[in-house]
Amino acid sequence: MAQAAASQQMQFFSVLMRCGSLAAAARELQVSPPAVSKRLAALEGRLGVTLLNRTTRRLALTPEGETYLAQARRILGEIEALERELQGARSEPGGLLRVNATLGFGRMHVAPAIASFARAHPKIEVQLQLSVNPPPLTEDAFDVCVRFGEPPDARVVARLLAPNRRLLCASPAYLQRRGTPRAPHELSGHDLIAIRQGDEAFGLLRLRSGRRVETVRVRGALATNDGEIAVHWALAGHGIVLRAEWDVARYLRSGRLRQVLEGWQSPPADIYAVHPVRHQSTMRVRAFVDHLAQEFARRFAG
Repeated sequence: MAQAAASQQMQFFSVLMRCGSLAAAARELQVSPPAVSKRLAALEGRLGVTLLNRTTRRLALTPEGETYLAQARRILGEIEALERELQGARSEPGGLLRVNATLGFGRMHVAPAIASFARAHPKIEVQLQLSVNPPPLTEDAFDVCVRFGEPPDARVVARLLAPNRRLLCASPAYLQRRGTPRAPHELSGHDLIAIRQGDEAFGLLRLRSGRRVETVRVRGALATNDGEIAVHWALAGHGIVLRAEWDVARYLRSGRLRQVLEGWQSPPADIYAVHPVRHQSTMRVRAFVDHLAQEFARRFAG
C-alpha cells in the first residue's frame, strides 16, 4: 500500500510540474485548486522537505524538488516500461501520446502521418501541438518532438527520420530581373527573404563547398516567422529564400522556383524524432517513431 501511495504521489507531482500551476493541475486532475494545494502540502510533509517555492505567478522547484522530480520521472518511466514488457510484445499499445512539431512541417507531414498511425493503433490517443518555437527538450510537456537538427542534450533520445537539406532558391522572374548569383559573395547584392524563428539571427549566411567555407552578410526588405509565407514571397519574385528541401521540392520540380548556387550547401537540417530517455521502452512511443520513420522514408524517398 505504501509503495502504491508513493507512486501516486510521484504521478501527482509530475502532473503538477507539467501543468505549471495549481489551477492548471486542478483542471487536469478534475479537482479544486485547494485540493491540489493540500495534496502538495501533504507530500512535502511526508518527505520533510519543501519541493516548491510558490509565487502568485509560477511554481519554482527547490533543489530538493528538482531531485524528487527527476527521480520520480525515472521511476515512473521504469514502472511503465516494466508493465508494457510484462504485457507481452504482442499486446497492442495504448494510452496518451503527446506530439509537438513546427507549424509548416507539422501541418504538411506530421499530421498526415498521425492520421495513418491512428488508424493502425486505435487504442492510442494522440494530441498534436504545432508551435513556432519548439519547447525546451527538458520539459515534460510532450512525449515526442519532431525537430530539425540533432539536439545536443544527452538527456533525450534522437532518431534520424529523414535527411533534409536547406536550399537557396528564387523564381525565374526574379533571377531574370536581378541576375543569377554565381558565387556566395554575390548574394550580398540580392534581396534575401528572412525567416526569423526563435532566437535565430538572420543576416549572416554560412555556405560550404567541399572544404571551402564562406560566410556572407545578406539583407532583404521582407521578413517573417512563417516559412510558408516566405516561400510564397519567393514564388512572387520578391527575392531569394533559404528553405528546407521538403518545403520547396514541388516548386523546383515544376520550375516555379530555381535553385541558386547548387554547388554550395548550408548547414543541414535533418529531421529527428526526439523523446526523453525514460520513454525509450514505451510501446506507444516506439510504435509512433517507427511509423514516422516508415512514412518519411516513403515520402522523402529520392
